[in-house]
Amino acid sequence: MDIASVVRQLRQERDRAAKEVQRLDSAIVALGGTYGKRTSGRNLSAEAREKIAAAQRQRWAKVRASKGSPNGAGGPAKRTMSATARAKIAKAQRLRWAKQKKAA
Repeated sequence: MDIASVVRQLRQERDRAAKEVQRLDSAIVALGGTYGKRTSGRNLSAEAREKIAAAQRQRWAKVRASKGSPNGAGGPAKRTMSATARAKIAKAQRLRWAKQKKAA
C-alpha cells in the first residue's frame, strides 16, 4: 500500500464523517434544539432572581453563624505551626539539601 492510497482513504473517511456531522446537525435543528441552550421553561424576572439570591445569602449566613469557625466558611479552624516546629523542619530540609549536594 503506497502513501497516496492511504491519504486518499483518510480523505474519504474525513468526508464521510463530515457528512455524518452535518446530518446530525440538521436533525438537531429539526427537533428545535440549539447548541449550549438549556430550556428549563422558567423565565424569571430580575426582581425574582434577586429575591432568590437574597434568600440564599441569608441561608449561607445562617450556616456560617451556626458553625462559629474563625474562617467563616463552616470548615475546620485554620491550623498554625509553632516557630520551633518550623525551625525543626527547616533544619531537616537544609540537611537533605546538603546531603543531595554532596552526592552530586
